[in-house]
Amino acid sequence: MSGGGRRILFTEIVASSDHDHDPEVAAKFYAVMEAVADRVEMHQNIGEQRNNWNNLLLICINAMTLSAAMMTGMAAIAANGGTLLSLKLSSAVLYASVTAMLVVMNVIQPSQLAEEHRNASRSFKQLHRELQTVVALVSSSPTVCDVNEATERVLALDKAFPLPLLGDKMIEKFPNVVEPAVWWPQRIMWSKKTGKVNGNNNNGWNLKLEEEMRNIVGVLKTKDMDDYMKLGEKALKLNKMLAISGPILTGIAAIGSAFVGTTNGSLAVMVGVICGAMASVVSTFEHGGQVGMVFEMYRSNAGFFKLMQETIESNVNERDVERRENGEVFQTKVALQLGRSLSELRHLAASAASSSSSDEEEFASKLF
Repeated sequence: MSGGGRRILFTEIVASSDHDHDPEVAAKFYAVMEAVADRVEMHQNIGEQRNNWNNLLLICINAMTLSAAMMTGMAAIAANGGTLLSLKLSSAVLYASVTAMLVVMNVIQPSQLAEEHRNASRSFKQLHRELQTVVALVSSSPTVCDVNEATERVLALDKAFPLPLLGDKMIEKFPNVVEPAVWWPQRIMWSKKTGKVNGNNNNGWNLKLEEEMRNIVGVLKTKDMDDYMKLGEKALKLNKMLAISGPILTGIAAIGSAFVGTTNGSLAVMVGVICGAMASVVSTFEHGGQVGMVFEMYRSNAGFFKLMQETIESNVNERDVERRENGEVFQTKVALQLGRSLSELRHLAASAASSSSSDEEEFASKLF
């Protein structure tokens, strides 16, 4: 090739590189990455704070409840009217305060809030790693499409894990219908292609792989997601029962302590002491056992399987195989997400295809 031809070719390459590299778009993409990193730290800090709320409020409530029960018992054996009155008033005030604190604590569910922020922090970390992968894999700078998709996912996560404690924006702690958590935008396919493998013109896809993926989706729907939805419903019912029982018991105990020393004083003492002790057990089981966190964990796990289902369906249903993620890479990702090897994943798909009943199928995930 002549010198003039080499100069023309070099000029075209430089021009093409300059065209692909847009400093403004790259700056926007890195700004999104910085915002994601900031949200990771923010949700970590808030999650620790709200977990501390749960521990400190539980300790305070139990200490106040048991102190009120003790005062109620001491009031029954008080020798003079002044001591009796002071003990009665003190126990009634403590029980009333505990009732108000329990109502607030049961509404906001600090253990569930802490789990929400743990999930948010993990999701933002995952998004940050994916953005770093986009920067590492693409041959040129991030595109406008990359910036838009990253922004959509950040906003979807912000909507899924709101910060307000009260109001319409907070996640409903006692929903009428249990649904999987959703933290991704409607258009979930990340527009990255891993390229062809070994010159495969079908981008790593074939009819057998598509059928295997459809069978795995069926198992996720009928077994894994359905199982966690049922567990979530049970955890929600238990949490509702405990959240209602605690304030009712402390309220009854407050009324009982107020009647100590009257004609029915012995019954009032029994009510005040026993209801106080039961309220302490209920609040310990609810907030010490973190039943709200368990419900949120089940809801999040169901959301994880729903995301897998939608991701698989969006790839399989895409007619243009070049717009899909590479089939072999995608299969490996699905296997790792389910805690399986590739051979185990193929065996799962084959057993799902041959099984006549969903009860005979095994769960897709081996992780949880």
